Amino acid sequence: MTKNLRKGVGAKMQNSVLVALLAVVAVSIADASQLSKSPNYPTGEIESSYYKQGPWPDVCEVKGVNCGDTYRCDLYYPRNLDAGFQRPVLTWGNGALAKPDDYEFFLKHMASWGFVIIATEDKMTGTGQTMVHAVEFLKEKNDDPDPANVFYHKLDLGRVGSFGHSEGASGAINAMIRSPVVKTAVAIELPAGRACWGFYPFCTRTSKLTSGSIFLIDGSADAISPPFQPSWLPAFIFGPQSIEAYYEEAPNTVEKVKATLIGPDHNDVQGQPCCSKNTRKCVNGVFGYLGYPTAWMVYRLQGDIKAKAAFVRRTEHGRAGEIFSQPANWEYVASNLD
Repeated sequence: MTKNLRKGVGAKMQNSVLVALLAVVAVSIADASQLSKSPNYPTGEIESSYYKQGPWPDVCEVKGVNCGDTYRCDLYYPRNLDAGFQRPVLTWGNGALAKPDDYEFFLKHMASWGFVIIATEDKMTGTGQTMVHAVEFLKEKNDDPDPANVFYHKLDLGRVGSFGHSEGASGAINAMIRSPVVKTAVAIELPAGRACWGFYPFCTRTSKLTSGSIFLIDGSADAISPPFQPSWLPAFIFGPQSIEAYYEEAPNTVEKVKATLIGPDHNDVQGQPCCSKNTRKCVNGVFGYLGYPTAWMVYRLQGDIKAKAAFVRRTEHGRAGEIFSQPANWEYVASNLD
């Protein structure tokens, strides 16, 4: 190859690399702009903090791992696991017939805040069984000294949470009921109990909880997960048919918060980050689910007191967490946290 030809090839390669880098930068800027102009954009300081990517934005994705169950699992975790502390664990539950890929934007966002997330590929997660088995798989990995195992002594199995959407929201609470290892749950669009009548019994009863903590979230346009119990279906006869009823039947030994996000329908948490033509029952996208659910898990599993200040209850002296005073995005908020 002649000197001039080598120079020409080198210049073309440099130009190609430059074009690729500019494309990545353009995508990043577009994503940041999209987040800043999104529906349900945070109006509170705490929510805004956790709406942004966390301090570990370089997230690994590992798909289709044999996690010791009849289903495989996907993993999302910070590439740097050597941060000087063991990572808390979150186990994820999909909505009925959904898969972890449908929630990738949300799961990667949570992982950027320092969590190791294991998401079963089970499409019927309501019993919580596969979510618990996924945690047991990570416990085995945490104890396995195989040099190829990146999780050896990197996980804190004393700090485990569950979270999920729709049927997976039932699974998140049922995982807490099934296993004392699971300390907290975020239930997104928890289906009304009538969804289980004469069907696969995936619903939950928060009355079975005895300890731990739960954060219940629904979208204001979601008839599957309504904020209030219909008068013609009293909870003491028909069971919980609303976020309100699930919240009220959970005993006060459980720390609990509920809130309705204004605008979204049932599947907005599947936005990547916006709704797509394939996302049914979606209005705004995932945006409103990024801030407070992240703050909840960072408070419960990482001990962040700043995050807790979003959720403390309203008292007769007027003290209340930030989420109570964000009427542009949040309504029907209740809490028993002091």
